[in-house]
Amino acid sequence: MGLSSGRPAGRPPVVDMESWQSARDELLVREKAHTREGDAIAAARRRLPMVEIDGSAEVTGPVGSVPFLSLFEGRDRLVVYQHMWHDGAPHQGQCEGCTTTAWHLHDATYLNAHGVSLAILTTGSWEEVHPFIAFMEYRRVPWYSAREAPAPIGGDMGYLASFLRAGDRVFLTYRTTGRGNERVNFSMGLLDLTPYGRGEDWEDVPDGWPGSRHACWSWRTDAQGAPTWGETSRPLPQWARPGAAPVTTLGRRERH
Repeated sequence: MGLSSGRPAGRPPVVDMESWQSARDELLVREKAHTREGDAIAAARRRLPMVEIDGSAEVTGPVGSVPFLSLFEGRDRLVVYQHMWHDGAPHQGQCEGCTTTAWHLHDATYLNAHGVSLAILTTGSWEEVHPFIAFMEYRRVPWYSAREAPAPIGGDMGYLASFLRAGDRVFLTYRTTGRGNERVNFSMGLLDLTPYGRGEDWEDVPDGWPGSRHACWSWRTDAQGAPTWGETSRPLPQWARPGAAPVTTLGRRERH
């Protein structure tokens, strides 16, 4: 059966190539303006003032306690992701949103080439964090427990943060959270290129488009791949890990 013109239910309209190119060129003008505005925001970000922090504050990693300054690995810039943690919870009970972000931070090769180091911090104890990162097979980006470190190294998690080193002095230059973390999540950017987008209820979509799901709908699934936040769920990337068996509890403690 051939495609007809117009807008089939749940699909974009069907047009000829010339009409498509005209609409695409019109949108490209807006996309370029968006890119230039992003460049201007980045320029303003580079001009933000800095806050000096204590680079000697200790974090704990594979070789024990080390000063935060060592995370720069001799480079002058450091980006960290601050991963939330549920004390005492098994792997499936750890933060699903932070798992989504950390999963997209597997490798720092290009950052290192630009003189930037990358690390992941969490407030979990190293005794709990170490087996978690082994289970997730995170090998190329170092993790550290910042449980005893003061903010902004420790403290509130769920942030991307940028630091600058000048000798032995360390400065916080930028920090973002929420949708600001999407800059490292290429999956969201690719979904935004597709006709149905992310399928989330906040999106502006044409009538009849699939969607209307919570913004976090894809973060957890059960063993059959059905989205759920119930006791049988794991953060989505965990199902690909060796030994990721079906579960019956998230094992999280109540927070007061």
